[in-house]
Amino acid sequence: MTESIVRAKWVVRGVRNRDEAEIVEDGAVHHRDGVIVAVGRYEDLRRNNPSVLVEGSSDHMILPGFVNSHHHVGLTPLQLGSPDHALELWFASRMPARSVDLYLDTLYSAFEMIESGITTVQHIHGWMRGPLANIHSLATQVLKGYRTIGMRASYSFAVREQNRLVYEADADFVKRLPADLGPAIAEHLASQALPFADNLALFDQLVAENEGEKLTRIQLSPANLHWCTDESLVALKERADRAKVPMHMHLVETAYQKEYARRRTGTTALKHLHRLGILGPALTLGHGVWLNQEDIELAAETGTCICHNCSSNLRLRSGVAPLNAWEEKGLTVAMGLDEAGINDDRDMLQEIRLVLRLHRVPGMADDVPTCPQVLRMATEHGAKTTPFGAQIGRLDPGRLCDLVMINWRKALRPYQDADVPILDAILQRAKTNAVDAVMVGGETIYENGRFKHVNKDAVLNEIAEALNRPRSAEEDRRRSMGRAVFPHVKKFYDGYLDGERREPFYQPSSRI
Repeated sequence: MTESIVRAKWVVRGVRNRDEAEIVEDGAVHHRDGVIVAVGRYEDLRRNNPSVLVEGSSDHMILPGFVNSHHHVGLTPLQLGSPDHALELWFASRMPARSVDLYLDTLYSAFEMIESGITTVQHIHGWMRGPLANIHSLATQVLKGYRTIGMRASYSFAVREQNRLVYEADADFVKRLPADLGPAIAEHLASQALPFADNLALFDQLVAENEGEKLTRIQLSPANLHWCTDESLVALKERADRAKVPMHMHLVETAYQKEYARRRTGTTALKHLHRLGILGPALTLGHGVWLNQEDIELAAETGTCICHNCSSNLRLRSGVAPLNAWEEKGLTVAMGLDEAGINDDRDMLQEIRLVLRLHRVPGMADDVPTCPQVLRMATEHGAKTTPFGAQIGRLDPGRLCDLVMINWRKALRPYQDADVPILDAILQRAKTNAVDAVMVGGETIYENGRFKHVNKDAVLNEIAEALNRPRSAEEDRRRSMGRAVFPHVKKFYDGYLDGERREPFYQPSSRI
């Protein structure tokens, strides 16, 4: 049996509403075998359990572990040679990326996430070469990485069965290409084709292999409307309902995706999903930048969740999501770092501040994001988008003991006026150097800059050694092919939005 009392100057149990957090001063969390037994004043818990180990100190604030609700890769696209193009061009620019060992790749981003207080991640995998056996092997490496480092992860392999490079059928796009390029692109796209039945078989196999695992869960992910047929979306919903797992789906990330949905369905992407019976609390929509007011109201009525990927939306020129309108309608909104945050890393503390700042619209009304609201996005709401659900996201008896310990003396040095609420001060000032420890299931997996189960320097050295070798012949082939196809991808979108009313990316209203 493992058991301890983790004490702090302030224990933030969770969020009561957008203006108020539940904070216990001079508090503590008592856990046993990874589950929270009690939360209360330290003196009371200590008096009732005099022989239990005590961790933490009055130098700390304890917060629920953060949830990164939308994540894909370890080494970032920028690290691997792809600048921040507009999303539709960015896919083509990533074709030349170096091949990376996925176990090491997973550890790389896990280091950054844990260092910023993230204890759970929604890992959406994709863009892998078939056949099924190869994809299963790669998925196993990713899951092994999270289990090794001690972090929670919900894993899904994104179903992507059509329109793999641009928003039209692969064969039709290949016909547009020069004769010396088309066959290579056709072969490349075909190598990523996985029969729909194999996607379901992969899910079933991973679920069976994950039986009994405490840290990892498996769910389903239709990649996006343009990547899936209606028949597959319905089939995935049926399988998810039968398996009692949630789904996570990119939707209207860009204006081009909004226009694609109009051409394909005659309505909005969200209304089309509603016609198919896909919406509901078990579905999370990644991005949702171009949802209109009716879409937002429909999402609220159906209880559909949204994941706000603030940094990614800015980096890839997708626009500014209408977070304030989502909040006004009471949507469950999580927070994701996607490929990487604004500084090309996975820093949830920084992402919290970006979300706080970006949506502060002009005027004196109080409908801009608040610190409790954004903390709820990064914790309890994020938890609701994963199969872990109400097991995590708050520090309540019966929930799993996932928490982050922030040294408030480091975070607030040299001075912080007490008139500012302490949670506001910590969320707006704490950097990763103030994260003293991270606990998952009652186990301290990170403390004072060191990871318990993995040698960070050794992993980084191994990655550096592998990627500093000359490119392989296959990598050189993809590099040439990616550079050659890039201008043709750009040409495809010339005029794609012509004739449609162009909404500004940033509107000076409460919708942002």
